Amino acid sequence: MPMEQIADRVLELLRYDAASPLIFNSGLFLFLFVGFAAGYLLLRRATTLRIIYVILFSIYFYYKSSGMYFLLLVFAAVSDYWIAHAIADAPSRRTKRWLVALSVAINLGMLGYFKYTNFLIEIANGIFGAGFLDFRNIFLPVGISFFVFQSMSYTIDVYRGAIRPLDRWIDYMFYLSFFPQLVAGPIVRARDFIPQIRQPLLVTRRMFGLGVAFIIIGLIKKAIISDYISLNFVDRIFDEPALYSGFECLMGIYGYALQIYCDFSGYSDMAIGIALLLGFRFPRNFDAPYKSATITEFWRRWHISLSSWLRDYLYISLGGNRKGRVRTYVNLLLTMLLGGLWHGAAVRFIIWGALHGVALALHKMWMAVVPGAKINGRDMNVVVRVAGIAVTFNLVCLGWLFFRAEDMQTVHLMLYQIFNNFNPALIPQVVEGYKVVFGLIVLGYAMHFIPEKIDTDIQNRVVNASFWWQVALMAATIWCVMQVKSSDIQPFIYFQF
Repeated sequence: MPMEQIADRVLELLRYDAASPLIFNSGLFLFLFVGFAAGYLLLRRATTLRIIYVILFSIYFYYKSSGMYFLLLVFAAVSDYWIAHAIADAPSRRTKRWLVALSVAINLGMLGYFKYTNFLIEIANGIFGAGFLDFRNIFLPVGISFFVFQSMSYTIDVYRGAIRPLDRWIDYMFYLSFFPQLVAGPIVRARDFIPQIRQPLLVTRRMFGLGVAFIIIGLIKKAIISDYISLNFVDRIFDEPALYSGFECLMGIYGYALQIYCDFSGYSDMAIGIALLLGFRFPRNFDAPYKSATITEFWRRWHISLSSWLRDYLYISLGGNRKGRVRTYVNLLLTMLLGGLWHGAAVRFIIWGALHGVALALHKMWMAVVPGAKINGRDMNVVVRVAGIAVTFNLVCLGWLFFRAEDMQTVHLMLYQIFNNFNPALIPQVVEGYKVVFGLIVLGYAMHFIPEKIDTDIQNRVVNASFWWQVALMAATIWCVMQVKSSDIQPFIYFQF
């Protein structure tokens, strides 16, 4: 190959392409990760060099996702590193409060500008008339919501005395930029991750096997189930709901519930798996959330790192349940409203958050006034639990309708079709026409509702398999992905948040 072509290929690898972000389920990432892993192993005994090496790859990874906006990540790492030290050395509680408020203001200022400027302009134009302010084409850096929350938790924990500030800036940069969880979580707490940074590199046989198992499961969820049902069914329904029967619209909502779960938990699984291969442990981010019998249980199982973050840094800061029942319900509603706004700058996300906030408040009220209602969801009578799962799942799916729809007109059209044009006579024809889609939906929900004991047994079989069997399983999974994938790699849903 001529040198010019080689140089062009190298430049293509280094150049940011907005139309083709670097993501886990792409062939480019697999190629780059193999090369990265070789260098990582060579530096296994040189801790500081290994940390710098990982930081450089992480910055490259983020650059390939968001271009020059990687500088925001560096800025957050610099500002919060020094603010945390200033908090620890501050002479008074009042000074500490001002410093932690500065950290929160800087982080939320970045998030607010990139995520909410156009939303605020739209509100202003609605109040003062069209054209009062001009819309701006503001690019939303991938993962900014995640690393901002992660960085804020560090300074808040230093303020609360839960951790001491790090002595080395490169350690903090490593924590904030570590590429497996950088762009879509899980939101890893400093107190959980920082102690692992300078430990001797150790990847046990079980860690390696679990890492392979998590990556395989994540690929199946994301690249086979989620992407296929999205492109071939769900997106079509939500784009033109008036063209489809009520049954198809309902299946589109149920399909999206599976799609977003497989997409996001698939990313988390791959992030956890890649981290294990590198010798790091991440907390679990999903725990079969659609098995939940109450809305409270759902939020203990769904996006655990975010729900626990909102609980520890927002709900408790608002007063939690320490200031009476009414204040508790208000705090729940405010927390979920802000959680909805965190997901996106649109009225539909606020409605989604409000729906969950009201449901959580009503459930807490129910537990307060009904004897025996406080029983743990997992300990319920079987009949009661099954009924609870059905009610909770459909409530969550109603929320997903607002979450996914492009506008409120789409919400209205889909609900109208479901309640006024269900047309059950079309069901056999629809199932036959979309048999692969419905087959994958059944497979996805079967994987989700599989008993935990069987799920653990499957993981252990992968863990205990020989290295070459693990390689063969990974190769077979990649082959299956190649058979069903579209011409374009589908970005993860939570990249937009």
